[in-house]
Amino acid sequence: TDAEVNTRKKTFTEVQTERLEQAERTVLIKCPPKLNEKKLLQYLSSHGNIKSHFFFENRGIHALIEFSEKNSIASLQDAIGLPSAAEHHVVPFKSRLFTFTLKNPVSQAAEGTPVHLSPQSHIPVKELIQKLCHADSISNQMYILLNEYQLTEENIKLRFLACSLVRDFARAYFPDSTVKPFGSSVNTFGKLGCDVDMFLDFHDVQKHATKMKKGPFEMEYQMKRLPSERLATQKILSVIGDCLDNFGPGCVSVQKILNARCPLVKFSHQPTGFQCDLSVSNSIAIKSSELLYLYGCLDSRVRALVFSVRCWARVHGLTNSVPGTWITNFSLTMMVMFFLQKRSPPIIPTLDQLKELADEKDKHVIGGYDCSFVSDLSKIKPTKNTETLDVLLSDFFEYFGNFDFRKNSINLRKGKEVNKPESSPLYIWNPFEQDLNISKNVNQPQLEKFVAMARESAWILQKEEKTQQVINKEPWGLAALLIPFGKSNPSKMKNRMKGMGSETIRTLLDSLKLTNANSLQKAVGK
Repeated sequence: TDAEVNTRKKTFTEVQTERLEQAERTVLIKCPPKLNEKKLLQYLSSHGNIKSHFFFENRGIHALIEFSEKNSIASLQDAIGLPSAAEHHVVPFKSRLFTFTLKNPVSQAAEGTPVHLSPQSHIPVKELIQKLCHADSISNQMYILLNEYQLTEENIKLRFLACSLVRDFARAYFPDSTVKPFGSSVNTFGKLGCDVDMFLDFHDVQKHATKMKKGPFEMEYQMKRLPSERLATQKILSVIGDCLDNFGPGCVSVQKILNARCPLVKFSHQPTGFQCDLSVSNSIAIKSSELLYLYGCLDSRVRALVFSVRCWARVHGLTNSVPGTWITNFSLTMMVMFFLQKRSPPIIPTLDQLKELADEKDKHVIGGYDCSFVSDLSKIKPTKNTETLDVLLSDFFEYFGNFDFRKNSINLRKGKEVNKPESSPLYIWNPFEQDLNISKNVNQPQLEKFVAMARESAWILQKEEKTQQVINKEPWGLAALLIPFGKSNPSKMKNRMKGMGSETIRTLLDSLKLTNANSLQKAVGK
């Protein structure tokens, strides 16, 4: 029952289903600059009850309106006209994106009231550092960072709406398809401003399985057959990409990248302000999103630590928004999870332990890989570990600053260091596709830069005399780690470089020169 669901933590699938349904009852309105909020809501209410709404700024003020009933949208659409600009010909695709202007601007503008705008981006690192200096512990600093960076309720609604609007296009061809977000938009580790990864799904498997058993015939649709699933994916994405490009209101910079390992369409969705990546259903990617969702919900320290480590990595140029030989945010997140599995007692369970707890409905085998793990959070025993985030942050850097990357790999299934199956500098087992290394892209100089930065950070946190720095108004704790190193005193860095090949040090110093200039630029711009 609903009451039960509200008292326990919802499963990943329940949350997804609820939000997708919510998005179907939602419209997005570009509002006139001098707006009277009360009048807008009053007018919209004539089409049906409004369940929730918020305003945000994105080249003008926009309102996201969630109705209680889906049919309120049809009622509103009946009252909306086509754009009348004579110099343009319009593509008459009617979506749930509307523009409202005032009929008599002068008299109505006078009634305008300032509306509360929900922020859709996080504060720059410089401002964050100032906020962190006022906290009274590293643990508090980490929660402040989490609060500034994490996705807000409003931003999540906007992400699901973007998916829902793309789905309206897909349904023109495939009436029972859905478009769902995966990755950082839903795994509880997304930060404001991150891209929306969405995938197109054609199968409502459960619904069909039961009905097909009845009757004396084996029955199936006649469908076009293609030599490979990949080709089908490419054709479908190509057409939907063209569709968005040609007919999609506010879909710009559409790029079809169909020869990638995972074919996708990239586009910028102007009404919501998101950069979107659309691919075709990838069940394993969903399972990874769900696994992280589970870990993120189990203990509040998990997300606080991941957000801090990711912000730290970004500032020091260890991660990058463009693909390359850098460590990815996904790899970094998995390293944090592994570290938390290794605590004594462990803060989160291993994947094998989660698999033990799985029941029948949790059993999933995808492409020969067993992806089963428990979905009900209440079946997982809470950790007995009481370590503070102050300790965990410092120990994270200490642990990976001294990790034997030459010999060992990181395995989240077992929560153990395992001998590397092959010689990639950094080897992190894909939790589900057991023969894949999720950090195969990382090269030796990048890994060594990570190790050097981790050692430097552990050292800063350990030597710190907090009281001194608070008195001197210097950045301390986490704040001190978010300032590119070598800025304050480059000679300190040299001592901890011992035991590294001179070639690596040269590469490192070169990359430091590059990243120090760039990383502040990037961190502030991101």
